[in-house]
Amino acid sequence: MKKHIFFDLDGTLTDSMPGIVKSVQYALKHYGIDVEDLDELKPFVGPPLPESFNKYYGFSKEQSTEAITVFREYYTDKGWCDNAPYDGIEFVLQNLIASGKKLYVATSKPEAMAKKVLEYFNLDFYFEFIGGAEMDESRSKKDEVIQYVLDSCGLKDKEEIVMVGDRSHDIVGAHKCGIEAVGVLFGYGDREELEKAQAEWITESTMTLGELLMKL
Repeated sequence: MKKHIFFDLDGTLTDSMPGIVKSVQYALKHYGIDVEDLDELKPFVGPPLPESFNKYYGFSKEQSTEAITVFREYYTDKGWCDNAPYDGIEFVLQNLIASGKKLYVATSKPEAMAKKVLEYFNLDFYFEFIGGAEMDESRSKKDEVIQYVLDSCGLKDKEEIVMVGDRSHDIVGAHKCGIEAVGVLFGYGDREELEKAQAEWITESTMTLGELLMKL
């Protein structure tokens, strides 16, 4: 039985895309790169930002570090609240806790910002622990964050744990830590991405997610 459930934040608990892509747009403009179609920046939602700036725009490590600083200028002012919980997700959390399961957050978003977002939407109290990246991005890869949550909470029996996320890095990160994973299709990844990452389960909506997790 899965007694401990780890949740990704962006694209799993909340629809944070508007604020994130606008912040990326703002950061790219700093480098003279104008992106008018915000849909082009959707791939930035979820994965660690240094990885995405390098992958999609060829930024060096130093450029990525500076770009993240510029990104945060916008995000900490406006972007973080251009966000909303997915319909039905709070009902899922309520039911899981009522059934005796313990919930955690493992996100590549900086931990302080993750806590701020969850507090803003009155979701923070559902979670035993909210784990995220360091502000200097030294702990940003999903497996690093998951291991941080495991260590911080003293969780040893990985058969009792499952990770829930919407992108391949959530699934791959969980597997690196020896944990099974559920991929959700209401976020920013698609079925092909999640299947390629070898998610043990894939589910389409918050309602079906809740039903699945209650059975695991």
